[in-house]
Amino acid sequence: MNTAVNLNVVHESEAQRQHARVKLPAKIRFSGSNREVLEYNLLDISAGGFSFAAGKLPARVGEHQKGRLLFLIDNLSLSIDVAFQVCSVEIEHNRVGCQFHNLQPRDITTLRHLITAHLSGELITVGELLSTLQRENFTKARKGKAAGGMGAIARLRAVTFSLALFVVGLLAFGFIFKSVYGLYFVTHAQSGVVRVAGMQVTMPREGTVQSLVGADGQVAKGAPIATFSASMLEMLKGNLNEEQLDPSKIESLFGTQLKGTLTSPCDCTVGQQLVADGQYANKGEVIFQLLARDSQASIEARFPYAKFNEIKPGASVSFVVAGETEARRGKIVSSSLNDNDSLSGDIRVQIKPEQPLDSALAGRPVEVSSDRGPSLDWLIDKALAAGL
Repeated sequence: MNTAVNLNVVHESEAQRQHARVKLPAKIRFSGSNREVLEYNLLDISAGGFSFAAGKLPARVGEHQKGRLLFLIDNLSLSIDVAFQVCSVEIEHNRVGCQFHNLQPRDITTLRHLITAHLSGELITVGELLSTLQRENFTKARKGKAAGGMGAIARLRAVTFSLALFVVGLLAFGFIFKSVYGLYFVTHAQSGVVRVAGMQVTMPREGTVQSLVGADGQVAKGAPIATFSASMLEMLKGNLNEEQLDPSKIESLFGTQLKGTLTSPCDCTVGQQLVADGQYANKGEVIFQLLARDSQASIEARFPYAKFNEIKPGASVSFVVAGETEARRGKIVSSSLNDNDSLSGDIRVQIKPEQPLDSALAGRPVEVSSDRGPSLDWLIDKALAAGL
């Protein structure tokens, strides 16, 4: 007989005989076919079902019913709602046998306690019954053929889920490790830029500028790089006497333009034109930034003063130029305060790259970092020092 629907739980007395029939003073109450309330005395009861005596047979074999078992304990009435099925009807013995269906774990515990106490001849009290109901009487089902182990698909699903959890945990651990490592072992520069040694071409007179540099930006030493136009009046300002300050003469001087040419002082590449063509420029204003062709680009970075011990000359650093994805290596060749005339909270360092940088990268921002944590080279040096 079936005593419970939940096959994932096992009662503590499952190893014992399952359906010992005992004669307990109890009754069954349920509704008849005409909705009348029927109540009969039980002939016997077990954990799987019960039987009762009926003067007029109230049910047919295979019929499902819902009723209530009634017990009397310590002058207190105990009722258990049950669902049952009529399994046998013995007319000659005036007996109807029924089987429980869908009993709840609490109801199973109560029935087993009543049956066990009756078999042992003990007196059933309310306190013992409450104590039995309060403890955990069920556990997980035992594995075996009856439990039917996981199939291939279920095992594959379980392995996949476990592997996914492992990968997620590994990624989370890697992220946390990288964050902690970057926090304690990596020093980042506040700013950085690619610098190339070069020269400046300034405006000799006040006037407008027109560039002569080709599309490639290459200029040879002594070659013209721009022309400028200046008013004759601006050139003679402060050198005219009273006779020359006649309005008609001033007007003629104002309309006269003096043209000149700016030449390159070296074999250079025009890195930047600071004054646009046709724009007016003052005397001494920088027109072109020239970069020497044979000059080596370097990195200039600014670190906080608190990182003084990590950015000493000779220390290795890594940097990434804006527009590139691969990191480069370099070495700090010099360091100085950001302002040589007063104390400063920043340190400016000059970094020499291990591989030459294209001078066309001049002016690009750079991300610089100093890694002082253990590395592969550090491990190799330690192993060599230990004689391994």
